Amino acid sequence: GRKEVQSFLISNALFWLDRYHVDGLRVDAVASMLYLDYGRREGEWIPNRYGGRENIEAIEFLRRMNAEVYQHYPDVQTIAEESTAWPMVSRPTYVGGLGFGLKWDMGWMHDTLLYMQNDPIYRRYHHDKLTFRMIYAFHENFVLPLSHDEVVYGKGSLIGKMPGDDWQKFANLRVMYGYMYAQPAKKLLFMGGEFGQWAEWAHDGSLSWHLIDYPPHQGLLRWVEDLNRVYRSERALHELDCDPAGFEWIDCNDADSSVLSLVRKSRSAEETVLVVCNFTPVPRLNYRVGAPRGGFWREILNSDATMYWGSGLGNMGGVEAVPVSVHGRPYSLTLTLPPLAAVFFKPA
Repeated sequence: GRKEVQSFLISNALFWLDRYHVDGLRVDAVASMLYLDYGRREGEWIPNRYGGRENIEAIEFLRRMNAEVYQHYPDVQTIAEESTAWPMVSRPTYVGGLGFGLKWDMGWMHDTLLYMQNDPIYRRYHHDKLTFRMIYAFHENFVLPLSHDEVVYGKGSLIGKMPGDDWQKFANLRVMYGYMYAQPAKKLLFMGGEFGQWAEWAHDGSLSWHLIDYPPHQGLLRWVEDLNRVYRSERALHELDCDPAGFEWIDCNDADSSVLSLVRKSRSAEETVLVVCNFTPVPRLNYRVGAPRGGFWREILNSDATMYWGSGLGNMGGVEAVPVSVHGRPYSLTLTLPPLAAVFFKPA
C-alpha cells in the first residue's frame, strides 16, 4: 500500500512499454494480491478495515496501474492471470472493474488439456469439458492460454500430453488448436507449441528448432500459420471474440461421436464461419449439420490435409447446403469429417 512502492511498480510497467515497445503486460498470480487470506490459514492474516478479506490497497494499485497504462498506451493489452471468480477483472475502472484488458481463462486450459489427454474411446464421457466454458465465456474478456506454465516442471510438452502413436499425437494437437481458434476469446500459444516440441520448455536452453526439418513438425507449424492467417482475415473469427453475438452452437450434444459444431459471426450478417471438430480417429461420413443459410459453403481450413501431415480426407473444396432442416437451422450440410480433425467453412 505504500505510495512510493506503487509509483516504482507503475513506472516499471510504463518503462517496458516506452523503451522496449512490448505489446502488453501480463500480471502473474493476481488472486494472491486480491485476497488477504490467499494461501494463509486462519490466524495468519489480518482483515481489512471493513472486516473482509479483500486487499483494498492491492485493488487500488491494480486499478491505478491499468488506468495509467491505458492512458499513455491505449493500443496495448494488460492481462490478468486470475484464477478465482473475482468479478469484473477485465471491466473498466469507472464501472468498478480492475481495468485489465483481458483475463486468462484458466478453466478452459485445464478442462481442454484434461479432455485431450483421454484416449478418444473415453472422450464421450468427458464431453462437458469442451462445452462448459460457454456458460461463463462472456463474463470477462478472456484469452485462452497455452502458456509456459503448461510445459514446465515435469508437466511435459503439449505434443507429449496427446494420446496415441505419433500420427495421432500430431492430429490430436492440430484438432485442439483448431478448436481453440474456433472458440470466442483471444489466443495465447507459448513458443515451441507451434511446431510440436517434444521436450518441455527449459529457460536455460534454446527451442528444438531442428525438429522443423521433419514433416510432422513442418505440418503442425504450417497449420498454426494458416490458423493465424484465417483468424486475422476472417472477421467472424475475431471481431466479436468477447461478445455473445459472435457465437452460436450448432450441436454441442453429440457426445457419442465426440463431435462439436458451431458458428462464428461478425457484426455483418454476411460474414459467417462454420466449424466442426471430430475428436476421435474415426472418420464420420455423411455427417449432417445444420447451416444458417443455403448456397455453397467453401472449406477454408482442414487440419487433416496432407500438407499438415494429415490423411488427406476432406470435402473436395466445399459442400452445397440443402433445404433440409437440422439442429433448428433451415439448411444443412452433409459433411465428411476427417479423423481427429477440425474443418472450417464459409459461404462462397
